Amino acid sequence: MNFVPATVAIPGYLAGTWKADPVHSEIAFSVRHLMVSKARGRFTSYDVTIVTGEDPVGSSVAATIELASIDTGDEQRDNHLRSADYFEVEKYPTMSYHSTGIRRTDDRWVIDGELTLHGVTWQVPLAVEVNGFGPDPFGGQRAGFSATAQISRPDPHAIAGSSNGRASAQASMGDSPSGVPRPSPYGRGFDR
Repeated sequence: MNFVPATVAIPGYLAGTWKADPVHSEIAFSVRHLMVSKARGRFTSYDVTIVTGEDPVGSSVAATIELASIDTGDEQRDNHLRSADYFEVEKYPTMSYHSTGIRRTDDRWVIDGELTLHGVTWQVPLAVEVNGFGPDPFGGQRAGFSATAQISRPDPHAIAGSSNGRASAQASMGDSPSGVPRPSPYGRGFDR
């Protein structure tokens, strides 16, 4: 068996700490609605930190999402989702995720981690695509990642009022989310 270091599989790989660039990042989701259509939305306020280790399997991810920032394009629905019928943002203002391990499968990276929502924590693996690492026009460095997960709540009452226990979420950190080893002159990017 030939061992190939993980960094060889990721061109331009850089170790460091990266913060989500809100201009080029998105945490979006879709949920099956009445089993015939999908409701889509996003969260507009979040904090995501990715630490890329010298060896990618030593990396970590931590995210906190402000649930009140939900935006489905329908103010009435958003207010209902913020209420005690669903997220109960007065009592549970955030959802959080932190990695417990990173592994390489045959053709992709997987981040194992714990999602805490509405006071309940469960295991949620993220399928990760490394979009790349490279210089930006401001003399800094950028890193791009996309992650997706399908969330099935183990406790059907974890979110009150939810009629089906499945939500498909795509947590995509933008078309080319970025990281910089120092703050960008425009305040964007992942500070390192």
